[in-house]
Amino acid sequence: MDLFDSLKEKVNGKNLTVVFPEGDEPRILEAAAKLNSENVLKPVLLGDETEIKQVASDNSFDLGDIEILSPKTYSDFEGMVDAFVERRKGKNTKEQAEEMLQNVNYFGTMLVYLDKADAMVSGAVHSTGDTVRPALQIVKTAPGNSRISGAFILQRGDERYLFSDCAINIDPDAQTLAEVAVQAAKSAKLFDIDPKVAMLSFSTKGSAKGDQVTKVQEATKLAKEMAPDVPIDGELQFDASFVPSVANQKAPGSEVAGHANVFIFPELQSGNIGYKIAQRFGGFDAVGPILLGLDKPISDLSRGCNADDVYKLSILTAALAL
Repeated sequence: MDLFDSLKEKVNGKNLTVVFPEGDEPRILEAAAKLNSENVLKPVLLGDETEIKQVASDNSFDLGDIEILSPKTYSDFEGMVDAFVERRKGKNTKEQAEEMLQNVNYFGTMLVYLDKADAMVSGAVHSTGDTVRPALQIVKTAPGNSRISGAFILQRGDERYLFSDCAINIDPDAQTLAEVAVQAAKSAKLFDIDPKVAMLSFSTKGSAKGDQVTKVQEATKLAKEMAPDVPIDGELQFDASFVPSVANQKAPGSEVAGHANVFIFPELQSGNIGYKIAQRFGGFDAVGPILLGLDKPISDLSRGCNADDVYKLSILTAALAL
């Protein structure tokens, strides 16, 4: 079964609510209208109601009974301000909170934090920092996590893989890379991927030397200690991780090499380039980034996304709320 058909079955009937801070963006409205008409989940749009309805009308989107909220008219805005000040533990005054919560990303994140919504999807017009900053300040990391990472689900026909980190950690050290791997493995299971985790490098099993290779070797050791029940191996070049014949030559006896389906990139540069090559050259659907390690589900769209990307990432993010 297609991943998104499977996830729709999981979230259907659960009455899950996903908030969209970019409520006047046509791609968001198209996806929200589809999600609402299919009764997959309950979208909540943020922004000026008149403007949102005008954009919907101009594009012939039927919003039906979708809820529209604005920080300027929200009935319990003062209560949200007080909750924000308490959460920030003295880092922001009430006056600062009132100003910050006029920002739709901060407002939407607070809705999730206060359990007024189950999840949030943003980033169609905002930068990753605009989405991640309030998430880290308000929702924060889940117990057992000291950092977050950004993963993509790559799907083409019956093929399905998880790539990480492609969005957050620019140059992770070994400890961070190990945590990224464990987060990815846990999340892969939610998306019907039985994880076999490859710690990627330009070296396979010591074929090259250097600090970058040593980092991946150390990260592999740490990840195995953190998740001893998950098949994790490294360091592996991509061909050794994916092609059985190459794996037999370069990493014989590995339980991951030649069969990997979760790929951990050594730094953000290669991860971001890698998923986009798979998407554009390989014809894979790339859905994400899904922010892993947060205490509540929030996802960050690529600004190059289309309405179908929004639709799929919303379903993925809602599934994390389960």
